[in-house]
Amino acid sequence: MSIPDGLLYTRTHEWIRKDATEWTIGITDHAQTELGDVVYVELPEAGAMLDKDAVFGTVESVKAVSDLYAPIAGKVLEANLSLSDNTAAVNQDPYGSGWMIRIEPHDIESSPTFLSAAEYAEYLKESDH
Repeated sequence: MSIPDGLLYTRTHEWIRKDATEWTIGITDHAQTELGDVVYVELPEAGAMLDKDAVFGTVESVKAVSDLYAPIAGKVLEANLSLSDNTAAVNQDPYGSGWMIRIEPHDIESSPTFLSAAEYAEYLKESDH
């Protein structure tokens, strides 16, 4: 299972890559493994406003349907529309071509505490027990 350094993680299994003015968000390798083969991804349109912890989309697999949660409030700058035709990217490259949305975060000062790669790995170990 891959947990790259340099990204931030949530307890709901999203990853975040922070750039100067935008954050890219996707699901972790652990999440896609647990889901199995992804067959459908529903994402918001560009311009949508997201509240922190609100559901911003869903991922449907052969096993289950899972909600995607916004780690912070913000405006959707772009959704990865290529996932409509290539859902396999979520399974094959969750930290690259399988990204979900890019947002312009709002109210960063009140942002939650995210997990580092090491903390997320420890969280997964603890949650397996």
